[in-house]
Order: sequence, then C-alpha cells, then structure tokens
Amino acid sequence: MNLRNIITLLFLFFTIICSNAQQKKFSVHTVAFYNLENLFDTINNPNFDEEWLPNGAQNWTSEKYSKKLENLARVLSEIGTGENPNSPTLIGGSEIENRGVLEDLVKQPKLAVNDYGIVHYESPDKRGIDVALLYQKKHFKPTSSVNIPLLIYRNDSKIVEKNTGETAEDKADSDKNEVAIDNRVYTRDVLLVTGMLDGDEVNIIVNHWPSRSGGEKKSSPFREAAGRLNRKIMDSIYKINPNAKIITMGDLNDGTYNKSVKEGIGAKLKKEEVKQFGVYNPFEQMAKEGNASLFYRDAGDIFDQIMVSETLIQKDYSSFRYWKAGIYNKPFMIQTTGQYKGYPLRHTINEIGFSDHFPVYIYLIKEEK
Repeated sequence: MNLRNIITLLFLFFTIICSNAQQKKFSVHTVAFYNLENLFDTINNPNFDEEWLPNGAQNWTSEKYSKKLENLARVLSEIGTGENPNSPTLIGGSEIENRGVLEDLVKQPKLAVNDYGIVHYESPDKRGIDVALLYQKKHFKPTSSVNIPLLIYRNDSKIVEKNTGETAEDKADSDKNEVAIDNRVYTRDVLLVTGMLDGDEVNIIVNHWPSRSGGEKKSSPFREAAGRLNRKIMDSIYKINPNAKIITMGDLNDGTYNKSVKEGIGAKLKKEEVKQFGVYNPFEQMAKEGNASLFYRDAGDIFDQIMVSETLIQKDYSSFRYWKAGIYNKPFMIQTTGQYKGYPLRHTINEIGFSDHFPVYIYLIKEEK
C-alpha cells in the first residue's frame, strides 16, 4: 500500500471518529444560587419584620411586593438560558422571610410553567431570614432534607464553636440552656437536600454565612466555622456513599480566597489539584479575572459561589458532571447612573429593583444514551 492510500485511509478513519463525536448528545441542567435580598411579604410576623410593612421604614406595600416578585421571577427564569433553554432545575436562595413568599414567587407566570417545588425550614436568624431550595418537580425528586444549625457563641471576646452536624431539632433543647451563658450568635441554618436528578443522586448544601457586621477580621471566625461545618456535612455524606455527588452553594459573605473557603471547605482553584473527597471552586478563577457577584465597600468580589465535589469533575459523562459556571448579570439588572453605576440594581424607597447580588450558576451535563 503506497503512502497516498495510507493517508486516504487515515483521513477516512478520523472523519468517522469525528462524525461519531459530533453525534453525541448531552442532557443539561442549570443549577443556580441567588440572594433574593429582603424577600419579605407585607404581613406582620413575629420576626422583626417591622421595617418591611406598609407603615415601616421601607413603606413596603402590596404593589411593591408584587413588583419585587415579578422582577425576581424574570431573573430566575432566565439564568443560564444562553446554553440551556430550560430555566434552572435547582435554585438555592437566601434572604427569604418564610415559605409563603416562596409560594408567591413560584406562582409568578415566568416560573409557574416549570412547576417548582420548595424545600424550606425556618432558621433562628435574628432578622427572620432563611435559605431554601427550589426544584423542578419533573427533573428532581427530593429523598431527604434537613436543616443543620451553625452553632457559634460569643463568650466575652472569645468565639466558641460547637458544631456537630446534628439537626436543628436535635439541638433545640440544649440551646435553651446554653444561650444565656454563651451568647449564641443567631444566624441561618445550613440546608441539606438529597434527591434524584433524572436518576442520579445529588446532594445540595445551601448556605448563607454570617455577615461582616463589626468588620471582616472580627467576624471572620464565624464564617470559618461555617466552612468547617460544610466540610463536616460533606464528610458525613461520604461515610455513607464514598461516590456521592455534592454541590455546596450560597452567599458566603467571603471571597473565594478567604480562609473559610480555602481551609474550612478545602476548595481548590484547579481541577487537577482536587483529590478524592475534595472540592473544586470554579468561581476562584472568575474572581482572579476581575468578575464580581456584588460590590462590597466599593470593591467587586464574588461572595456568591457554587462548589462541586471531585465526583462531579470526573471525565466519565455516563452520569451528571460539572461543565462550566457563570455569573448572570444582564444589563437590565445593573444600575446605570449615579454613585452606584455598575452595581446590581437593588431596591430603594423609590425604585423596586432586583437584588444587591448577581445570581451565579453552573451547568451539569450527562451523555444521552
């Protein structure tokens, strides 16, 4: 066989291989997180919501509340649609007053078409705000859920951490006795939801870590404790299933570079750095490139993050794997004038915006058989 024939055969061989590769089809799901910024109704509840009432400081009327729901629904329905025409299958959220506001939200026309279910628990947060998970019922079937308290105490100038990974109900009685002595810092519980995503088991952890009130340095130990609690939850899942797929998401009030993320969770910048039971954080590279999900003290940062377990970055696409990530920051969501030009367009007394955060998202893909 002469050289010309060999070259022709090789060309045909690679043409067939490429043709087969192009015929591969993938199922795609978008997983999102959005800080909904003060999603309060207009009903007076026993949770320090007086500011968000018609006669409160925000003059929070039914009309304003309805517009807020409409705005949020628009954003949520569009996240990730650049690569996936379907709205997010899974949506983690924070700054939620109660289950009622979520029921109002998922009834909005732009979201109602996707028939979202709700996983929500009341948190002990002093402002009365919680985290939650929305899910498209046709794609995700929850099998279990639990709220896990972040137990941190302020004892004079010393911060005491007592996290064991037990549920909020398990800790309720002991907390009553310890609060008076140890001055518990009331913050949001961590939400853990396990379920089947089109036949694949996935574990989702939703967070809203303690704020930077009092200064970053002074409050950092609280968020470091939250990072360690996330790691404990993940390790507990791995004890049951070493091959578990885990996604942890939330408004962390810390950047990708902070100790809470890098040491508490152990998140890595590069996929090749992630070992078994490790965690990959795609938003660290985005932060290095100057992207932002919010602006804190006039500097952009990424406090809103979605991280994935090593099992989700493997190269076998016979089950769902991480594909890529993004920050959803379309022009209509951005302040265009004034001191805060370029910031997320948030609520003011005179204008009902969206949120002071941009939502973040990742894609999960699986090869179709």
